[in-house]
Amino acid sequence: MLSYLLVFTVIVTVETQRIQGEQKDDSCVCKLSSSIWAFPAVRFEKISKQVQTCEENLTEFQKKIKDRNVQMPKIELTLKKIKDRLAPFEYLNTNGLYNALHLQKLTDELDEIYYTARDANKKNPSKETEDILKEVTKAKKDAQNMYKNNVFNLETMKSKLRDLNNRVQTCKTIPEDFRSTCHQRIMSRISSPVVTKLNSVSKSYISGAWGRDAKRDGKERYWEHCLVSGNQHGNTIRLYNSYEDFMASKNYKDEYIASSYSHKNAVQGSGTILYENTVFYQCYGTAEICSFNITTQATKRVQLPGAGIENKFPFCYYSCRDWTDIDLEADQDAVWVIYATEENNGNIVVSRLDQLSLNVTHTWKTRLFKRSVTSTFMVCGVLYATRFVNTYQEEVFYAFDTTTGQEVNTLSLPFEKVSAGIANLNYNPVDRRLYMYNDGYLLAYDTFN
Repeated sequence: MLSYLLVFTVIVTVETQRIQGEQKDDSCVCKLSSSIWAFPAVRFEKISKQVQTCEENLTEFQKKIKDRNVQMPKIELTLKKIKDRLAPFEYLNTNGLYNALHLQKLTDELDEIYYTARDANKKNPSKETEDILKEVTKAKKDAQNMYKNNVFNLETMKSKLRDLNNRVQTCKTIPEDFRSTCHQRIMSRISSPVVTKLNSVSKSYISGAWGRDAKRDGKERYWEHCLVSGNQHGNTIRLYNSYEDFMASKNYKDEYIASSYSHKNAVQGSGTILYENTVFYQCYGTAEICSFNITTQATKRVQLPGAGIENKFPFCYYSCRDWTDIDLEADQDAVWVIYATEENNGNIVVSRLDQLSLNVTHTWKTRLFKRSVTSTFMVCGVLYATRFVNTYQEEVFYAFDTTTGQEVNTLSLPFEKVSAGIANLNYNPVDRRLYMYNDGYLLAYDTFN
């Protein structure tokens, strides 16, 4: 029997197997172990599951991508709408009102409030001034902690400073006769118009102011001031020595406040008032108040730090009335100026002026956004704000009492008008009338406290 060595080479995990064969009859018989040919079923199943899982994950991922492709345009549109809504307030961020708090400036404001409260307490000691001094001292400690911990709440601190400032301003000395005539602090009603006439120049002069000299025990004198040069500037004021002459538009005298509309002492905007033979108004192109004494022909100026001008914060409830950034008002023995600043987030600021020296003696900060009102006026140390109801009706809806610091947002004192736009609204303590310049019409109302 012949034996042959039959060699089979099988590669199984890089190993070679040699198999011995033998001849039977005419055949060569080999016995092979089939274990080396066994299919790795377990490993195959495991890999199959991995492949299936991968396919499922891929399908889910493709679905997410598809969903995101559908959602992304919607998200982009939403973001665009949000950006458009925030665009008008971008200046607040760029000017540091809603970014990092300037702690040094905050400390300076606290120091100023502290020294003012301390001086007020020395002149008129009271529990109120002592309490304010304690609160300011605590606020200064809070500011020091901000330096150490770098933690602060801008809006909360600014609100606290505003309240402290208003309380300090109220504690400062104000002549007693300034408050004595006001038994009821808040106005209760406004009459129908008791005077209605066109201005004496032209119906086309839609912006200006008018009224009566607001000085108590002063000479009866009515005045009229119409803005020209794009309803922006003026340099004359028309004076009447009696109500009869005013109504008949006769026997008047035009006083020149400045030599031209563009002179540095010319009038800008419709916030003009006449008090004790002196015209108070916004100086041409600046954040300054001018006073022009008709008798002496002398002009004085005072700066309003931070006041927005050039239509930055005009009256703007229904439609913006240009050149109304600064509004002068007269009341009892005081002249008031109403404006807005970026530091107060565009909200109304009220300052009391000494009419002789033209210095700012007191300043209160409100929470009322200036562009959200139509006009303002002062009665007995109380600031009132109006809003548009319709073409023929206006409504007083807000009051801020400088004596108590109280804000009232629930007023509803409607009154009539003959046209939509209001250029000027001022109260006169002599006859207790409200005077309105209404798109070229001159209206007056009786008021009731």
